[in-house]
Amino acid sequence: MKQEIMRTFVCLGVAAFVTGCNTATTPNLPSQNTVQMDTKNRSLADYQEAALKFNSLIRVPDFETSPEALQQSLKSTLATANQALDQIGQLKPTEVDFTNTVLALDNLRYEVTTLANRIYLIKETSTNAQLREAATEQIKLVNDWGVGIDYREDVYRSIKAYSATPPKLKGEDAKLLKETMRDYRRAGLDLPKDKRNEVEALRKKLARLETDFESNVTQASEKVPFTKADLDGVPEDFLAQVKTGDDQYTIQANVTWQFIAVMENAKSEAVRLKLETIRDNLARKENVPLLQEILILRNQIAGKLGYKTWADYQIEPKMAKDAATAIAFEEKLKAGLQPKFDRELAEFKAIKVQETGDPNAKIQLWDWRYYANQLKKQKYTVDEEALKVYFPYQNVLDGMFAIYQKIFGLKFEQIQAPYKWVDDLQLYAVSDAKTGEPLGLFYLDMFPREGKYNHFAQFGIIEGKLLKNGKYQRPTVGLVCNFPPPAKDKPSLLSHQDVETLFHEFGHAMHSVLTRAKHSRFAGTSVPRDFVEAPSQMLENWVWDKSVLDTFAADYRDPSKKIPKEILSKLKEAKLATFGTFYRRQLSFGLVDLALHTKITETNADQAVPLSNKIAEEVFLAEPPDTSFVTYFGHLMNGYDAGYYGYAWAAAIAADMATVFEKSPKGYFDTTAGRRLRKEIYEPGDSRDVNVSIEKFLGRPRSIEPFLKAIGAEEKCRES
Repeated sequence: MKQEIMRTFVCLGVAAFVTGCNTATTPNLPSQNTVQMDTKNRSLADYQEAALKFNSLIRVPDFETSPEALQQSLKSTLATANQALDQIGQLKPTEVDFTNTVLALDNLRYEVTTLANRIYLIKETSTNAQLREAATEQIKLVNDWGVGIDYREDVYRSIKAYSATPPKLKGEDAKLLKETMRDYRRAGLDLPKDKRNEVEALRKKLARLETDFESNVTQASEKVPFTKADLDGVPEDFLAQVKTGDDQYTIQANVTWQFIAVMENAKSEAVRLKLETIRDNLARKENVPLLQEILILRNQIAGKLGYKTWADYQIEPKMAKDAATAIAFEEKLKAGLQPKFDRELAEFKAIKVQETGDPNAKIQLWDWRYYANQLKKQKYTVDEEALKVYFPYQNVLDGMFAIYQKIFGLKFEQIQAPYKWVDDLQLYAVSDAKTGEPLGLFYLDMFPREGKYNHFAQFGIIEGKLLKNGKYQRPTVGLVCNFPPPAKDKPSLLSHQDVETLFHEFGHAMHSVLTRAKHSRFAGTSVPRDFVEAPSQMLENWVWDKSVLDTFAADYRDPSKKIPKEILSKLKEAKLATFGTFYRRQLSFGLVDLALHTKITETNADQAVPLSNKIAEEVFLAEPPDTSFVTYFGHLMNGYDAGYYGYAWAAAIAADMATVFEKSPKGYFDTTAGRRLRKEIYEPGDSRDVNVSIEKFLGRPRSIEPFLKAIGAEEKCRES
């Protein structure tokens, strides 16, 4: 039993830890123009019919298109779910069994979660502002309901009675009962009734505030006008896309690809500082009071439930188990990276001194992207803007499809979406290449627009589950991304980092779609949050391999031109040369997150922003004066609260997992390793302890050594 109706989406993780180019021979992959066209023009109905032969179901959601429809859907779904709860609660102790208690609870939650996923997707992607607002309000209601059912004493009584029989369960069923009882304990069902009521009220209030905070982040925007002189150094191709007047170029501070393009290329420090300051203050006015209240509520809830801090409460079900372990992990990496971080900042400073003529120049937060980019150009002769011609979006997508189809034994086919929330939406069906078994569907919503979720994520829509009728519901997911859109005379051109992002996010889609877990709470990416990024982070390594890139990366103006080997080598050297900076920034976010959820109480909530800025400065670089980056830090509300450390934690696991492919006969194209990843990691989800899954995939106990070696951590950090 999840403690709320979780919005099942997973976000972009940290970049790949490059562990070396594999020199495996490039395989004979399907050509880029046949990946989508090698079909019999099958429809959704064809896939649905085929699924029945495998005793499974394929379906797409029926999307609500008006506020009234949203309200009616939620009203009807909750009424049905409440009837199911009543049935559980009315059972006599002599009547209880697995099916009518624990499984019945998972079943009814599944129906509500499926609706909640759909509403949440509408909230983040609809082109209709009124519909987005209505969806936000409905999410609050469904979260209230999700909290409330934890406190149905009649339901708890029936499930507790079944647990006391005691049942003779095995495997996934036993895990479901164990974790259901654990979640009741974590909800406070062992507390006296008055204390339980207090916790329930606090949790409902918290869920509403979290939704508001998150919506403020999504809706925050600011258009910042500059002249061409202001944007000296920024590529002409980019300027052409943001030109809004004779000498006016408007940058949307909330649009990540525009922000990064300016921060990496604008020569003017004043321009970089201005844009950084504006972005760091997005949603500040609305979210400062919300952040303070949220942190107070979280701390109060944790205390009432018997936990020292909210971080201890949140981390208990994860791999790290408690806040102290997570903090120690982050602090150890911080110390181990200090020498490398110092060396990198010194290199950045040398370039800034040369560029500005100021011997006392210091590297500021608004400088690091720019000087990291200059370092790559000067020392490693890597011009990342020039590399974009090798990565037209459609070629990258098709090439990635071909690779994933091969190593995982799959087939992707584009089909007609019955309903599109935006015109360029695409829908694909996934099936097993050998048996033809339909495995699921995925949507692609890949370019930015006003009001849309402004980062990169995979959204769960319909999760995998063995249904009451004995059929298996195959998953449907959506990739919601914000890649640079095509220009009038050019296709969408991705940076190498964008290509990493695409391989990463689609890895989450594979994790979701390939599940075979019986129960929805264990399906796909519903694994501990400090592991969920690992399988996708591992797949980022593919885009650093020359033989992989040669299957799809080519100059769109002359497809015969591939990325030269020496350029990729230099790009990799440049990546490694700035790993200290990259990971110290990641660690700053993780340590800020943990500090907020271990140190902020009702007595010092007004220090949340100052504390965040202080830790960010200690671990990375000082924020611009009078800014509040933490109030635009959406991860604090979307399931990564007291969990951002999980990116680095998972990265350590991912580096170890990548060695399986690196040591395989065919490297990153090795189908044996790919099938093992599918079988041991993707298919089980959380239906068994993820430590077991990791070791089965590795064929040995896991090690942190590949990660520490890759990021250049000092020997003092090399303790498992």
